[in-house]
Amino acid sequence: MFDENRVDMKKRHLDSDVKARRLPPNKGWLLAALLVTAALLFLLSATALVTQGRSVVASSSSSSSTAAASSYVSTPMQLQAILHYATSRVVPQQSLAEISLSFNVLREASPCNFLVFGLGHDSLMWAALNPRGTTVFLEEGESWIRSVLAKAPALQAYHVQYPTRLAEADELMATYRNEPDCMPGHARLGRESRCRLALPGLPEEVRDKQWDVIMIDAPRGFFAEAPGRMGAIFTAAVMARGRVGEGMTHVFLHDVNRRVERTYAKEFLCMKYKVEGVGRLWHFEIPPSHNVNATRFC
Repeated sequence: MFDENRVDMKKRHLDSDVKARRLPPNKGWLLAALLVTAALLFLLSATALVTQGRSVVASSSSSSSTAAASSYVSTPMQLQAILHYATSRVVPQQSLAEISLSFNVLREASPCNFLVFGLGHDSLMWAALNPRGTTVFLEEGESWIRSVLAKAPALQAYHVQYPTRLAEADELMATYRNEPDCMPGHARLGRESRCRLALPGLPEEVRDKQWDVIMIDAPRGFFAEAPGRMGAIFTAAVMARGRVGEGMTHVFLHDVNRRVERTYAKEFLCMKYKVEGVGRLWHFEIPPSHNVNATRFC
């Protein structure tokens, strides 16, 4: 039983809203905004060297790489992100070290398919860090989607429902193997799945796409009636294992300081695939697996 059950739910919901949307202290917001802006500015040159540099043969001179960088044209999303974070007191919730971990992967992978569980003040940044790629956000709050998209209409977001509750985490872990649709060899996502960890409203265009990078930083998971991230972690694992063709799927899981996130990561994302971590963020590189007889994810 989780300690959160003893906490007044009204206060918990208020705390959740404050955590997700509060303004940083006056002394820190400017530095944080400048750091995010600097990272995005660096991306403009880094992307030019990495993505456009791929078209330059290995024997080309350094002047060729410099020319590629000078010809790079920033995307409207990048420019909007720079303007937003340079002038706003609302900055991403992850630390600079945590953001840098994902940034390093996106810098090498972009343009790529990037799926993010959660829509928030950092969404414009994530989309900007994947220039000319596909970045999609999954969010539980319909009103919050409208609020964010009103300020950043270029973002692509879908509303998803989570049928689970954090208080059910232990019971779901103990019983999921009794349902064939939850098993790694036959796991299914969407409304047709009978697995309680599957997301019933997952859009087909999300379910069927091959995702190169997945970030799990939602839904809410710090009070008993919150959905918890059990379903998001399970879904990411199924997507990564079901990847068609070669290549790893990068999965980032935030808030690993919490018991449920750690427990479900060890069960579905597998510690043998964890390649690095910093702060409250773990990074996994998960290979595809098409073993229909598999009875465990790890």
